[in-house]
Amino acid sequence: MKRTIKKVAVVGSGIMGSGIACHFANIGLEVLLLDIVPNALTEIEEKKGLTLENKAVRNRIVNEHLANALKSNPSPIYSQKFASRITTGNTTDDMAKIGSYDWVIEVVVERLDIKKLVFEEIDKFRKPGTLVTSNTSGIPIKFMSEGRSEDFQKHFCGTHFFNPARYLKLFEIIPGPETSQEVLDFLFDYGSKYLGKTSVVAKDTPAFIGNRIGIFGIQSLFHLVKEMGLTIEEVDKLTGPVIGRPKSATFRTVDVVGLDTLVHVANGLYEGVPNDEAHDLFKLPDFISKMMENKWLGSKTGQGFYKKEGKEILTLDLDTMEYRAAKKAAFATLELTKTIDKPINRFKVLVKGKDKAGDFYRKNFSAMFAYVSNRVPEITDDFYKIDDAMKAGFGWENGPFEIWDAIGVQKGIELMEAEGLKPANWVLDMIASGNTSFYTIKEGATYFYDIATKSQKKVPGQDSFIILNNIRESKKVWSNSGAVIHDLGDGILNLEFQSKMNTIGGDVLVGINKAIDLAEKEYSGLVIGNQGANFSVGANIGMIFMMAVEQEYDELNMAIKMFQDTMMRVRYSSTPVIVAPHGMTLGGGCEMTLHADKVVAAAESYIGLVEFGVGVIPGGGGSKEMALRASDLFRKNDVELNVLQEYFLTVAMAKVSTSAYEAFDLGILQKGKDVVVVNRDRQIAEAKKHALLMAEAGYTQPIKRTDVKVLGKQALGMFLVGTDQMVAGKYISEHDQKIANKLAYVMAGGDLSEPTLVSEQYLLDIEREAFLSLCTERKTLERIQFMLTKGKPLRN
Repeated sequence: MKRTIKKVAVVGSGIMGSGIACHFANIGLEVLLLDIVPNALTEIEEKKGLTLENKAVRNRIVNEHLANALKSNPSPIYSQKFASRITTGNTTDDMAKIGSYDWVIEVVVERLDIKKLVFEEIDKFRKPGTLVTSNTSGIPIKFMSEGRSEDFQKHFCGTHFFNPARYLKLFEIIPGPETSQEVLDFLFDYGSKYLGKTSVVAKDTPAFIGNRIGIFGIQSLFHLVKEMGLTIEEVDKLTGPVIGRPKSATFRTVDVVGLDTLVHVANGLYEGVPNDEAHDLFKLPDFISKMMENKWLGSKTGQGFYKKEGKEILTLDLDTMEYRAAKKAAFATLELTKTIDKPINRFKVLVKGKDKAGDFYRKNFSAMFAYVSNRVPEITDDFYKIDDAMKAGFGWENGPFEIWDAIGVQKGIELMEAEGLKPANWVLDMIASGNTSFYTIKEGATYFYDIATKSQKKVPGQDSFIILNNIRESKKVWSNSGAVIHDLGDGILNLEFQSKMNTIGGDVLVGINKAIDLAEKEYSGLVIGNQGANFSVGANIGMIFMMAVEQEYDELNMAIKMFQDTMMRVRYSSTPVIVAPHGMTLGGGCEMTLHADKVVAAAESYIGLVEFGVGVIPGGGGSKEMALRASDLFRKNDVELNVLQEYFLTVAMAKVSTSAYEAFDLGILQKGKDVVVVNRDRQIAEAKKHALLMAEAGYTQPIKRTDVKVLGKQALGMFLVGTDQMVAGKYISEHDQKIANKLAYVMAGGDLSEPTLVSEQYLLDIEREAFLSLCTERKTLERIQFMLTKGKPLRN
């Protein structure tokens, strides 16, 4: 039977329930969000003369929760327009409506008695075959479906989203005793393909996979910090980006999540896993109990491990339990890793450290390796699911078994033995059977050691992905220091940036031109995409700064012209060029996106022309392209100035989309041409499909445009008056005005006396001239220097 999901009901509208409802709206479904009826009127409702029977009162809780979610930052929804896909109601009046819904998700308070009452109601109204799942983070699934109908039990399981549901990729699926295999297979595929998640099937054990390992990791650190006499700053320095973890590292993350949330799960584990060899680690240290007593729960109470006083961030001293000024943390071992770009390559160096940092990593990793090896087969039969869960649910770049592989399996065992620990027997069996690593790469696919057969098996579900890490060497066609060209098969090439933060400098531009040359001569199409944290943060402004400071204006002019010409080659080559942006796609990265034959964007793409922040206008064809796109929207008898003004403001206000869908609203992506992929892991494979389709349909090289309508003085005058008023009102600085006026000149097509049709090259030439003139300005150089040294824009 083919199962399709068109309508989803979410019961429970708290932070998690509203977040889940928003994410289903994100992917285009009709959503019903329900919560309880309030039992008392508010003061405002009393003044209005309302009663408990009024609909506005009865739906107050759900409506307030959803409104708060939609106002929160980061937003749970791709575009505020998508909120119209969510209908609200209450569990007393509207539960019968779930009869027409395909999937009902329970997200109520974590109490088994309440959940069972909710499921009893759902069982009354659901139609046979409807999926029913619980978003519990730890209550055993087997207890929830007791006493329910046979059909309910067959279609019931746990589906645990991580908060925030839009951004964290882990989707744990936990079968109940009677869950059918068809339901599990369907949810696994649906999570990956439609929700954009990493689906992981877990056993019904306390806290499942992600939280079991994640809470162990945090609790282990809580005990280690006292044992080793480390400060909070030191632990956050050691457990952040240096090992491929989020910037918020350990203690800042706990402050954001809320200490009470962590304590709730840790206490549940302490009670739920009495036979766990690390049982005592789940017991809260004294300093945590004291913080709970003081209600120092983190951001929600204004103080936790960190506390903000005015502009200063204070840190909790765990010995005195008083806040003090922050202390900078530094370790010699970390200095040794500064030249190593990828965290996975740093671990070997870190565990050899001869200082406190080295001691910390040896203790920390050996405890983690021993613990995760002992959880197989208790929480999962396949260890790779633990790695998947930690990467998708906790933002780790590498899972524990991947880290163990990077250090060396035998070396990891030696670290454990030095700490009085040992791995599970299956690890020793693995080595004895001649397998020296947990993972291997063969023919572009990842294989894992299968415990049952004592051999390497292909990790399932990879066929819809192209993993660039796995093909970088075997399928390499060409490379330089800034870019690599791979053969994706079927006549399609991929160009991957390799520069720091994927900035676009000379080497990357050479790579783009080389890739297009190769695709035109020997292949059928080209994808420009990578699997770094961000697609590209833009042009290499360090290079621009050096040329401008040295007043090498001829070289700078040539560099900008090369950038423009390369973007035009992306648009005007004889082969289809697909650009696949994700994450931050700023400045030059956005300009490349604007010039693609087709964009296959990840839903989580933050795209914008942000050049104003460094005191220039978009100089790689971005200003030209926005004028061209405005011109294409001019309609007879319409007010053309209004259309142009929208595009002008997008650039002048350095607007960045908060999702790929919002990029359509900004005119950066184009409806009917560009597409969005929710699961980033599938993006390169999807982009390849589109390149093939375009090639097979008979791709023809476009002809350069000479019909761009510009409005000349009429538009320029309006923009100049506008910027004068902004300066007079002190909304912008005089230098902001200078940049805005340069942009106005380009987008108006210069000071032409009447509306005129011009070529793209004409606009590129005046764009480049404006960019160069701004590079001679002291205040622009100050802005570039500030961005390079501080990483944020200067307003001067």
